[in-house]
Amino acid sequence: MGPLQGLKVIEIEGLGPAPFCGMMLADMGAEVISIGRASSPATRADRISERGKRSVALNLKHPEGVLALLALCEGADVLIEGFRPGVAERLGFGPEVCLARNPRLVYGRMTGWGQTGPLAGAAGHDINYIALSGALHAIGRAGERPVPPLNLVGDFGGGGMFLAYGVMCAVFESQRSGKGQVVDVSMVEGAAALMHMMYAMKAQGAWKDERGVNILDTGAHFYDTYETADGKYVAVGSIEPQFYALLLERAGLDAAQFSPQNDPAQWPAMRERLAAVLRTRTRDEWCALLEGSDACFAPVLAMSEAPDHPHNRARGSFVEVDGVTQPAPAPRFSRTPAALPQGAHPAGGDTLAVLREAGYSEERLAQLTQAGALG
Repeated sequence: MGPLQGLKVIEIEGLGPAPFCGMMLADMGAEVISIGRASSPATRADRISERGKRSVALNLKHPEGVLALLALCEGADVLIEGFRPGVAERLGFGPEVCLARNPRLVYGRMTGWGQTGPLAGAAGHDINYIALSGALHAIGRAGERPVPPLNLVGDFGGGGMFLAYGVMCAVFESQRSGKGQVVDVSMVEGAAALMHMMYAMKAQGAWKDERGVNILDTGAHFYDTYETADGKYVAVGSIEPQFYALLLERAGLDAAQFSPQNDPAQWPAMRERLAAVLRTRTRDEWCALLEGSDACFAPVLAMSEAPDHPHNRARGSFVEVDGVTQPAPAPRFSRTPAALPQGAHPAGGDTLAVLREAGYSEERLAQLTQAGALG
């Protein structure tokens, strides 16, 4: 099931964005083999990013463990890793070695700063990478500090999703050329690409390089969140004039007090008026008036609430796997739909089966286990 059925991916186990990339590929039907440490704990069934993958435990500090990995690469289409630059080379499975074994291999590398540049060897996290891209500076309210948007923009948007996109671009090209290549994904550059619209607006003079004063960063009263009478929140995004007019009409607001819509000098006063009105009803009461209309309105749902929203339930946007509620595979395909994900395998639980498929004999497997090369 899924459009990537037949694609074989080797994922060197890590944290966050690389496993997310592997999850995306596995969700779409790829065979993803996650290579973990021989000493990894066996139980990880609650790790959503490991769903649908096979798990192999190798000691990559043991020469035989590295040789086993290289043997798996010979039959793979893609390898993905998220080490700092040079680590895979020092361990013995850098791109040059792997591509010598399999010239068609796509070798996906993801780091925060990229494989080259003055910062390439430095440690960092999502917050640091999006800081360098211009994204973090733009997120927050006027006069306040920048606000990290969880670790969505660097790790997962600018990292894991760009890695998935990059390796599939390279796989597509390799089908024509017969040659693999290295894909260098930088979370800084991925996050910067996500900011393309703001950079375009800035170049046109339509975006100020400061927080909380622009149309999409809580500067505008018609694109923000508001507290309701029961202490919950609603999200308003009525940008277009006709949608804005509908918001005013449905909420019983005086259009004269909320005009002109796009005069930034009037936004603070109009925000106060809108906030006062939205505090007069509960979130559910506003949903009854506005949800499903063209007013561009939605309740702000907690993670505990989102799976049970009628729209999400109708589309099956969340699924339960091994007792854990989690986002369903996305996007959707009309002819090759993704299957319901399988839960995470026990760490190392597929080691012997995968290596048997790669041609290892029972005697050789016993020797490698005794030597500490396998988990």
